[in-house]
Amino acid sequence: MGKRADAVALIGGVVFVLEFKVGAQDYGREALAQVEDYALDLKNFHEGSHLLPIAPVLIATNALSSERQRLEFADDMVAAPLRTNAAGIEHLVRDVLEGQAFAAIDEQGWLDAGYKPTPTIIEAAQTLYRTHSVVDIARSDASAKNLQETSASVSAVIDKARSLGQKAICFVTGVPGSGKTLAGLNIATRRSEEHLDEHAVFLSGNGPLVDVLREALARDKAVREGVSKAQAERAVRSFVQNIHHFRDHYVGNADVPTEKVVVFDEAQRAWTREQASSFMQRKRGQSDFDVSEPEFLISVMDRHPDWCAIVCLVGGGQEINTGEAGISEWIHAIEARFPHWTVHVSPRITLPDYSAGTDVRQFLASSRVRQDVHLHLAVSMRSFRAEALSDFVGYIVDNDPDAARSAYDQIRETYPIYLTRELGVARAWLRQQARGTERFGLVASSGAQRLRPIGVYVKAAIDPPNWFLNDAMDVRSSFYLEEVASEFDVQGLELDWMGVCWDGDFHHNGDEWVCQAFKGRKWQSVREMNRRLYLKNAYRVILTRARQGMIIVVPDGDADDWTRPGCFYDGTFGFLKRCGLPALD
Repeated sequence: MGKRADAVALIGGVVFVLEFKVGAQDYGREALAQVEDYALDLKNFHEGSHLLPIAPVLIATNALSSERQRLEFADDMVAAPLRTNAAGIEHLVRDVLEGQAFAAIDEQGWLDAGYKPTPTIIEAAQTLYRTHSVVDIARSDASAKNLQETSASVSAVIDKARSLGQKAICFVTGVPGSGKTLAGLNIATRRSEEHLDEHAVFLSGNGPLVDVLREALARDKAVREGVSKAQAERAVRSFVQNIHHFRDHYVGNADVPTEKVVVFDEAQRAWTREQASSFMQRKRGQSDFDVSEPEFLISVMDRHPDWCAIVCLVGGGQEINTGEAGISEWIHAIEARFPHWTVHVSPRITLPDYSAGTDVRQFLASSRVRQDVHLHLAVSMRSFRAEALSDFVGYIVDNDPDAARSAYDQIRETYPIYLTRELGVARAWLRQQARGTERFGLVASSGAQRLRPIGVYVKAAIDPPNWFLNDAMDVRSSFYLEEVASEFDVQGLELDWMGVCWDGDFHHNGDEWVCQAFKGRKWQSVREMNRRLYLKNAYRVILTRARQGMIIVVPDGDADDWTRPGCFYDGTFGFLKRCGLPALD
């Protein structure tokens, strides 16, 4: 679950979860909650621990010795946290076991047991889909039909694979903000509800998205059901999981997954062979890992002796980091290693935005590939005032001002976009636009290193759950317009109103876009094609995060600062005006 207890000891029929605070002189409340969380995670999510007594123990190594403690179990056989210093560990364990008889633990069975979804997790996902009250990613108007048709098509693919004993992979494409994440959550939730033996799971490689969704679900659940926040977090944590944790679980073994249906969100961000191999060797000590992440993930599901299904949610023009493979690695893996899998795709997968490669049309002509128009989510639900926003932004980053102006003419009445040279003007405009609880904030490219002089410092990381979810009274929230989010923070998420801060990393010289990176004390040209694509997509991402409107800040240059020459900013400002955007004083 992305957490790691310091140690777990199976002693005398009890599972002891040990959390060390080295040098600590007291037993802090947060530390006690931390070790209790570990124990409850084992109880709820580890199949081998469901029926076992679990004792969380906080060890503050330099604290005073604690009084003798009795083991007091709750109904679920998880004890209240116990406390001890370094010298008292043995005595505490003996006190716990003294006078009580616990059944012996099958140690190998405990080690071999894996994760399995629980009804509580499913209920949390149903709440997200039913109420839309935590992250407003769907609405109940005509655009919902597109989402329903896509979900129905995917379910039909899964049903067919199940009935025929086949293995199927399904690629769902969608414009930015079209509800791909919601579609994936809906598919996983419905399959788990209607087919309990499938154990469908939703996986994402987008860390901020995982964190924000978990937090949003937990907060909503706590309020609705009157439970503690900690209880709510434990209930929802495993439903939305990080794809890399899923991957790591199956490295170096031949375990067959519990899940029959796996939904991979933002599949285009899965790693190439080079990136995956490098990471696994450096961080996991796996020197023999020599496949791409898509190939490995398919191979894990291919361990099922009968049927299974993979659903890949694919965003167009969304690769923003080194080693992200786009959809081409998935296609290459299917062609090279998995000829027995049936493939279902959106016809839009051939578009350049999906980075499928030049040989995709030949692949689509294969007899095992089925094309379905319903596997494309064409309607943006993020920008509910501007269905054509993604087209407009695409024309901007593709250096087509005439097409951009034409696209903006279609949305200017319902989706306001303004230009300004002053950050203060942008802040005032955002505060004026938002009503009620509508959320606003500032975003910038992670390469926007020279916006710091105007008060925009992208190297100061935000905390995504607080930034996206906390109210206007919290200085950590987006409302304060002090902390700026990057493309990595906001991909897959959105605000109502957005201030986009534009720097010289992607600037227009009057004829074309210039890509550069600030290294040390100067700008350096970006010539490598993948890095240029990532930079272009970074701006595509931050320009498609606002649901209702945005203001773009292109600051003036500074004649006394050679890292911020006026030509970097004047050219961009002039180009955006050519695209039809009006300027505010």
